Amino acid sequence: MHVLVTGGCGFIGSNFVRYVFDHWPAWRVTVFDSLTYAGNLGNLTGLLDSERVRFVHGDIADPRQVRETLEGTDAVANFAAESHVDRSILDSGPFIRTNVVGTQVLLNAARELGVERFLQVSTDEVYGSLGPDGTFREDTPLAPNSPYSASKAAADLLVRAAVRTYGLRGMVVRSSNAYGPYQFPEKLIPLMILQAAEGKRLPVYGDGLHVRDWVHVEDLVAAIGLVLQRGQPGDIFNVGGASEMPNLDVVRMIIEMTGASESQIELVEDRPGHDRRYAMDFSRLEAALGWRPTRSFREGLRDTIAWYEAHQDWLHAVRTGKYRDFYRQQYGNRLALP
Repeated sequence: MHVLVTGGCGFIGSNFVRYVFDHWPAWRVTVFDSLTYAGNLGNLTGLLDSERVRFVHGDIADPRQVRETLEGTDAVANFAAESHVDRSILDSGPFIRTNVVGTQVLLNAARELGVERFLQVSTDEVYGSLGPDGTFREDTPLAPNSPYSASKAAADLLVRAAVRTYGLRGMVVRSSNAYGPYQFPEKLIPLMILQAAEGKRLPVYGDGLHVRDWVHVEDLVAAIGLVLQRGQPGDIFNVGGASEMPNLDVVRMIIEMTGASESQIELVEDRPGHDRRYAMDFSRLEAALGWRPTRSFREGLRDTIAWYEAHQDWLHAVRTGKYRDFYRQQYGNRLALP
């Protein structure tokens, strides 16, 4: 089996490539990535020397590049996406191009070339926001509230249309918030880990009581692997970590584990359209394919902190350039730059 992994140099994509490499020795992987600010070849260190993994630098919205790269592959796992809500609020254009146009380009090529399986990696954010009770199910109506989540919902519907109209063997996995190794340090958990360890301020949006469900990335990619292998055309599966927690509690747990101080916490102006709560019902995936998360949030967070502490060279490589520009734009001069 030969799988094309788009966005395979990003956080979840690179962890999936490692999962395939470690668990499916007969599989080959082509990684297709445009290497934007969060795409890092360093995420694949130790794999690119193997004959089983090759890298192609390309743009998912370029039909010629996509078709040429897709030829000869059996399956597609589409991780390619602009994924940060704050950035989508600042400029939605790249999100529409990559997440919507890019997905349609990939779907067209997969259909024309007769690719056997197409897996779209999506997000719980397509469902919108929950109240204090209940969970998102796969049949929950889509109600995205940010340009990012709207672009991901559009991509999900394009996959559905390709399945229904053309018979594409397409599936969708919608994940809760992932964390773990190789996550670019603009997202909540890695940002707080690094700021806390260095004695810097910890910016938390609004009142800090926005609730997220956290799943370790290694659990997530195991679920994606199961769906890619055994899912049926038109399947949609939620993936969650059974680890709901307010953002402020996440930050306090990081403070506890790093020896930082709660005095470092700074509540900052909330972002527009900030969803209050996400929670995923993953019982369909458990019943169909036997998947459950294996890590508690406390265990996974401790492992993640240890990973960042042990990979200072990786951190130094990513905490430059556009990351600095975004950090400065988002938080102004209130906080020290890394």
